[in-house]
Amino acid sequence: MKEVRLLYRKLVLLILSTFALLLFLFISGRYLNSDSLPPTNDALVETVSIWQPKNVLSELSSMPPLVKQGYFLITETSKNMGPMVSDTAKQFTGNNLACTNCHLRAGTQAGSASWVGVTDRFPQFGGRSNTIGTIEDRINGCIERSMNGKKLPLESNEIKAIVAYMEWLGEGLPEERKKEFKGYAPIKIPDTAVNLEKGKAVYTQECALCHRENGEGIRHVDASKGYQYPPLWGADSYNDGAGMNRVITSAEFIKGNMPFGQATWDNPKLTDEQAFNVAGYINSFDRPKKKNKENDYPDKKLKPVSTPYGPWVDDFPKEQHKYGPFLPIISHYKENYNIIKTK
Repeated sequence: MKEVRLLYRKLVLLILSTFALLLFLFISGRYLNSDSLPPTNDALVETVSIWQPKNVLSELSSMPPLVKQGYFLITETSKNMGPMVSDTAKQFTGNNLACTNCHLRAGTQAGSASWVGVTDRFPQFGGRSNTIGTIEDRINGCIERSMNGKKLPLESNEIKAIVAYMEWLGEGLPEERKKEFKGYAPIKIPDTAVNLEKGKAVYTQECALCHRENGEGIRHVDASKGYQYPPLWGADSYNDGAGMNRVITSAEFIKGNMPFGQATWDNPKLTDEQAFNVAGYINSFDRPKKKNKENDYPDKKLKPVSTPYGPWVDDFPKEQHKYGPFLPIISHYKENYNIIKTK
């Protein structure tokens, strides 16, 4: 009788174990079956993914030919359309700068007048010409001023290639990221004039290592590629009609990008005052002269307050337009014209 009870218990345990195993397999099969899983929310996945600018160097081999030509024009500018070109008909830039000396990381760095999404902002009104301008007009403005050169023909392959490269950089840019890549980091404009001695101290501490004590910059090891670190004044720098020759514009660029590799638009190293003073110091030195600057800004009320060359629509002295203080000029424009143009 005892043996029967023991056999019965074993049978019950076997049945219960078998039932548990079958139940486990049923439940596992139900949830491992892809047809039974909740549907994937592709829109959610796309939303949480983080868009990043193109890694230009890693995509160089796969660039469309016209885009690749644009890349080499903007990174090796002097070699391809500047003083180092043997064919004078192909010499458009007048110094040995590259476009990427200012538009950093091949135009992808936010806060350095990035080209990411720039073509979507044109045509747009420009106060300097008082007209609606195209992206080609904007490029030529930079060629004439920052590059101290002459306009590219609108039908030229060079300008088509540069535009193609800019368009390529902006592919897939989400609407909510467009503002990030526009312009420079703003500064709070000090209520004093530039202090050149303080500016010199900042330059010596933070800038001279790369741009050298006399602002001459450092050439690439391969001199045909221009400058690794550009000159900030002197014959091979931007001319006096360039936007970077305006203290406020220059200070914004410096704050968001300099020292190179140590600052970003959202994490600057220099204070607003330091950037302001060093911008004034850099622009206190001689540089090439742009012809016909008096024709800039046909509506003089649209002229940025730190434009260091006249004529102006106000009676503030030239020295104040160059070095400040700018807040009285800003107040004057706001009160009399309801216009504030700082850059």
